[in-house]
Amino acid sequence: MGQKINPLGFRLGTTQSHYSLWFAQSKKYSEGLQEDQKIRDFIKNFVQKNTRASLGVEGIARIEIQKRIDLIQVIIYMGFPKLLIENRPRGIEDLKQNVQKELNCVSRKLNITISRIAKPYGHPNILAEFIAGQLKNRVSFRKAIKKAIELTEQADTKGIQIQIAGRIDGKEIARIEWIREGRVPLQTIRAKMDYCAYTVRTIYGVLGIKIWIFLGEK
Repeated sequence: MGQKINPLGFRLGTTQSHYSLWFAQSKKYSEGLQEDQKIRDFIKNFVQKNTRASLGVEGIARIEIQKRIDLIQVIIYMGFPKLLIENRPRGIEDLKQNVQKELNCVSRKLNITISRIAKPYGHPNILAEFIAGQLKNRVSFRKAIKKAIELTEQADTKGIQIQIAGRIDGKEIARIEWIREGRVPLQTIRAKMDYCAYTVRTIYGVLGIKIWIFLGEK
């Protein structure tokens, strides 16, 4: 059976909830969608610019956006909140002002809060950033994957599958390599899955990283 559906979209309403919560008329729906994407991209770029390059991890697991008539509530789920606040006592205030300028929203108030994730390496986005950092530093992909699996074991996950596609280790022919550890039931809707697709630019070209994490059954 071809696995051509996003595991998160497949489970919406059962074990997965939406990352954007708002209502709009059909004519204004596309504007709201573009606004959400703009907020997410801006926050990611801001965190990337204001974190130390040596770490190579932004630590953003997900960004939830809730909209009301007069308020935009943004919740940033981070594994390492210190990355944004470190050496910047007004880090969140600066971010808030910059997002307001970018959106040019005068009629609506913007509120940004940061929520810390207890076990950051149990989230695929943070794990993908870690693997991407290792691949950029020319670490062997097998070593990078094994280290990532070790980190997820500390986060009490039931199973993980990691897939890397592209010119792995600089080989001329692109290929797909994957490793699974534990149970990863992709076709069971009641299984609580976490998933991300991440692209990383290396000197050999673009590599695609996909991570599935099984968190348990509902």
